Formats: sequence, C-alpha cells, structure tokens
Amino acid sequence: MTEAVDQIIRQTGELMRKTITHLEVELSRVRAGKANPQILDGITVDYYGSPTPLAQVANITTPDARTLSLQPWEKNMLGAIEKAIMASNVGITPSNDGNYIRLFLPPLTEERRKELVKRVNNEGEQAKVSIRNVRRESIEQIKKMQKDGLSEDAVKDAETRIQTLTDKEIIAVDGVCKEKEKEIMTI
Repeated sequence: MTEAVDQIIRQTGELMRKTITHLEVELSRVRAGKANPQILDGITVDYYGSPTPLAQVANITTPDARTLSLQPWEKNMLGAIEKAIMASNVGITPSNDGNYIRLFLPPLTEERRKELVKRVNNEGEQAKVSIRNVRRESIEQIKKMQKDGLSEDAVKDAETRIQTLTDKEIIAVDGVCKEKEKEIMTI
C-alpha cells in the first residue's frame, strides 16, 4: 500500500512541475520590451493548405533589441507569414520589404506594462488553480485507498506530504510570476 501512496505522490509532483513548465512557456510569449523570437511561437502559417508553425517556414533572428527579422525559406510565403502575424494577438504590425519581414517592437508604455503584468498574474493564478486541482485529485485517490484498507495515519501522512508539495509549487509559481513582472517593469 505504501508503494502505491508513494507512486501517487510522485505523480502529483510531476504534474505540478509540468504546470510550472507550462506557465514558464506561456510567460515567455509575453513581450517584455526586448525582441524575443518566442513571442512568435504560437503563430501558425497556412503552408500549402496545412497550418505550420512560423519557425518552420522562416528563419527568425533578432538584429537588435527592438527588432525581429523573419526571412522565409520560400519568397512566396511572405504574404502568408504577414497575414498570420496580423491575425495573431502579438500586437505588432509587420513590415514587408519583399525579402524580409521585420517586426519593430515599440517601447512599452506604462499602461501597456501594467496590462502585461495583469496578464502574467492571471496566468499565474491559472497555474495555481491547476496545481490545486492536482492536489484535490491526489487526495481523492488516497481517500479511495483508505476505503480499501489504508490506515488513517497513512492517509493523514500522505495528505500532509501532498499539501507540502502543493505549498512548495505555489511558491515557485509566485517566484516565476514575480521574475516576469520585474522583467516587464524594467525600462
């Protein structure tokens, strides 16, 4: 029985860490004032009828701190890439010169910074909810095991271990959000 409890706790930790990894990926897409190719990660381009990630149809570089440059592998993809960027919610208007598409990132205003911080905090809150859901499901599994003969002390011990894991991961979420908030608010 204790092996099964340890397995549940291990799975709980893994799921909670996956939540934090997902949060980090989502936050990497939030523009923080400097050019970062990851803000284009969620964009797909219509490549001969099939949606293809932008990074697979163009070379993305950062020539300076405020510019992203995209060079398509095929010139006839310029229009499709431009259309995909316009349709996405990155909030940057592409500039097409016939060979490259350039994205000029304007400096963030104080108002825009505050909006981005709200978005970061919202993502953090969603991650916390996800972690709490993992905790709830794990505790339910442990309680089912109690009905199958697991002792009450073992259940209490397992619940304490799961709560400790939850607390640790929620502190990690707060740390990730604070770091991104600091990055956004730095001028």
